[in-house]
Amino acid sequence: MEAERLPCPRGAAGCQQRAGRAGSRAIEPVSEPRCSRGRGQSLRVTAPAAAALPRSLPHQVPPEQPLNEPAMEGGQPGPGASSPQSDSDEVLLHGVFALLDPAPKTSYALSLTRGRELRMQRVGSAPAGRSAALKLADCIGCSAFAGREPEPEPEPAAYFSVFCYPFRKGWWDAAPARQRLARTFRVCGAQEPGDNLKLAETWAGKIRELAAPRIPRQEGVTWGLLSRPCHVLVLLNPQSGTGHALQLFHSLVQPMLDEADVAFTLFVTERPNHARELVRAADLSQWDAVAVLAGDGLLYEVVNGLMERQDWQAAIKKPLCTLPGGSGNALAASINHYAGNTRAFKEELLTNCTYFLCKGLHAPMDLVSLSTASGKRLYSFLSFGWGFISDVDIASEKYRQLGNARFTVGTIQQLAGLKVYKGRLSYLPVETSSSVSSAPGSPSEQNSHHVPCSNGRPLHILPQPAPRPPHEGSWPEDSLLVPFDQPVPKHWTVVPEEEFISIFAIYQSHLGADFAMAPTAKLHDGAMHLFCLKAGVSRLGLLRLFLAMEKGTHLDLNCPHLHYVPVRAFRLEPFASTGLMTVDGEPLACEPVQGQVHDQLCRIISGS
Repeated sequence: MEAERLPCPRGAAGCQQRAGRAGSRAIEPVSEPRCSRGRGQSLRVTAPAAAALPRSLPHQVPPEQPLNEPAMEGGQPGPGASSPQSDSDEVLLHGVFALLDPAPKTSYALSLTRGRELRMQRVGSAPAGRSAALKLADCIGCSAFAGREPEPEPEPAAYFSVFCYPFRKGWWDAAPARQRLARTFRVCGAQEPGDNLKLAETWAGKIRELAAPRIPRQEGVTWGLLSRPCHVLVLLNPQSGTGHALQLFHSLVQPMLDEADVAFTLFVTERPNHARELVRAADLSQWDAVAVLAGDGLLYEVVNGLMERQDWQAAIKKPLCTLPGGSGNALAASINHYAGNTRAFKEELLTNCTYFLCKGLHAPMDLVSLSTASGKRLYSFLSFGWGFISDVDIASEKYRQLGNARFTVGTIQQLAGLKVYKGRLSYLPVETSSSVSSAPGSPSEQNSHHVPCSNGRPLHILPQPAPRPPHEGSWPEDSLLVPFDQPVPKHWTVVPEEEFISIFAIYQSHLGADFAMAPTAKLHDGAMHLFCLKAGVSRLGLLRLFLAMEKGTHLDLNCPHLHYVPVRAFRLEPFASTGLMTVDGEPLACEPVQGQVHDQLCRIISGS
């Protein structure tokens, strides 16, 4: 069926769109049942070329292993047996259907329970077949459709397919990873095709209802679910990471979206700030969410583009989604961590994040407003840095084709030429006893005022007009900050040391897929996790710190040169314009910068 072509903002270049519902379709082998409600039409990649791309769906459970789940304790009660049942054991639907696979059709008794399980019991065997339960919390979609059997005598059968991605143990000592499990059942109890299709749709609808994620409850935090059916704008940078983002979309992401009945519009960026321009001008009402398949830099463009809109208050609440296709993928690794998953990399991490998008749960996320002495105002979701870590990020950019290994190469290079940066750091600690006790400095230092200096001489900063928002309303007020020509408030902490190896503020748990810099961070904890590494640390000591960050144990080393404190706001005043600063991994000219947290300003697709 030809998909409906939707209008693409700012012209059609770079867009691929999928919308509409497919009609009846022929049965495909059970190893790859594709019962999606529509197909994409590419304006950049021809259909034959897209079809030729290899599929890289997660490892699939073979059809001859129906579920590979432990048998339910005691199996199903026999005729006339009675047993106590909890509410979760209540059976909502029950029926006997044939499971399609390459072997002769085998019938299973299916029971759909209120506890969100699809229980299967093989019938017609002696003794009674093995029973198993498929947890619908792992289900991303279920589709019902009419079949087309070979002529000349078509059967009135209908079918429903269930698509799940449960965690399963990998080879040897590999961590569990989500593996695709698809099962298609044949419904043919009635003579009329419409009756069979209606029954199949009843099962599919109930399975989708039970598979919907349960919304967490937490005081002061509001979660939400994407509406169904939903339409997602996918922004993709084909140059990010190792340059395989487009292939990964077609081979991994798009099939999962099809299975979850998520329509999409694909926009392939062609230059820096292309995504920023798009979201700044586009009519966002046609999409329920905006997904980014790239590194963290493209999401940085999207966030700032949304904040530059006339209707930024509403636009910034559009749920965002990160699909890792870059080198660092820090936000994706953080969201995977918040969901309680083990560390994942490359396709496994992409599978996990696509699974979150298919489930549709979104949570609030803090943003940080950054202001510079020259008048810039930026919005950041990940980090701000100056010194060693930022140098590694920028210097390793030329090794992008190495993927995540680029940061290892960059670290070795920067260790060889370790630099010291001079400046003044001030901050407002989060008002907890633990943060105050971990802060460097004394009470007298916390109340001190100072004048910024350059090369030992007073640095005169002219009062800067506040950046003007591109609309009549105002941006969120930075109520914790004062103009650069004024000293920080008395209740702030001023770090006495003025020579640093690195200053880094991170607002998520991970700085990379294998770099857990702030393991206790949350999406909406109202804090920047500030790390201050003083000059004097040896190269070996610095290397030990970075190796420990892979497991998030660097603070356990009790390094005397490393200070950590959660803060609500900070100000950094370099004494010289040395080196580059970074915001969410993007370079920023070295100058005085200050920033503060804005609680729950945007929303992000999340696993919990």
